[in-house]
Amino acid sequence: MGTVARVIEISAESDTSFGDAISTGVERATQTLRNTKSVWIKEQHVDVTDGRITGHRVHMLVTFVLDE
Repeated sequence: MGTVARVIEISAESDTSFGDAISTGVERATQTLRNTKSVWIKEQHVDVTDGRITGHRVHMLVTFVLDE
């Protein structure tokens, strides 16, 4: 029998960087999802206040394999 996977979309944010936002999202997703296999970054956004970047946000697709 072949493998069946599911994809969900999540968002994560960080005051520091896109990399930190991605790490935060992956760490949180793997606390709940088993068999996480990949993450695709769909969108990246920054928040700007008074001409300065104040936040980094990513929207990602997380792929995980369903249990048999």
